[in-house]
Amino acid sequence: MADMKKILVIDDDIDITEAIKAILTGNGFDAYTATNSRDGIDAVDKVKPDLVLCDMMMEQVDAGTKVAHEIRKKDKKLPIYLLSSIGAATAQNVELDKLGFNGVFQKPVSPDYMVKTIKKALHMG
Repeated sequence: MADMKKILVIDDDIDITEAIKAILTGNGFDAYTATNSRDGIDAVDKVKPDLVLCDMMMEQVDAGTKVAHEIRKKDKKLPIYLLSSIGAATAQNVELDKLGFNGVFQKPVSPDYMVKTIKKALHMG
């Protein structure tokens, strides 16, 4: 379907990317995955996603921040959400928008909350 919203999931944990992809696909999204920051940045150009979910800690502790900054250079408006096992603490101690993120999802991600938040971010109701 041409009108399906594209979501790119960037995380070095294949179990996480596959689980999130299954949740998104099951909720009517077109989901793509990348397992490292370089592939994630390249996928933004190839896939042209409507929203990105990006892990903070991949090859390096702050790899997610670097990905967000690279994406922001190309697209200031693309919603980018942080995936983090320390999400709540990060959100309280860091200004996410200054890191390039629109919000944060705590791992393990609540499927209902994630889908609801993504739909809201994409103005889908």
